[in-house]
Amino acid sequence: MGRLFSFIGLLVVVGAGMYIYAHQAESSSAATGTNNPKAAINITGVRSDLMTIAQAERGYFALEGKYASLDELISSRSMSVARQRAPYSYEIETNGSGFHVIATRSGDDASGAPAQLSVDENMQFQTTQ
Repeated sequence: MGRLFSFIGLLVVVGAGMYIYAHQAESSSAATGTNNPKAAINITGVRSDLMTIAQAERGYFALEGKYASLDELISSRSMSVARQRAPYSYEIETNGSGFHVIATRSGDDASGAPAQLSVDENMQFQTTQ
């Protein structure tokens, strides 16, 4: 009888663990905006690139007193990020008071990945489907 209760206890613990794991996986997919694991990894990389470009932009502003274009950041070696991470390409929109680093998806993507991701001078991310 003791073994039966131990076995039932084991099943309850395994079931609770599976529930927690499934819930974590679901919330992780929701945070990236897609249920496709490959797209989720790609979006994580794009977000990392956007953060790197934004930090380089802030550093350039601290040294030069102005915001730079993507070409200027690359030529000044302020960063080492490529111009794109397929299927996204990067661009920077600047004005006197700030900037937006924008990643735009090219082509038709059925994975549910966002069409645009951007970050501004306050390091705030925005997503556009």
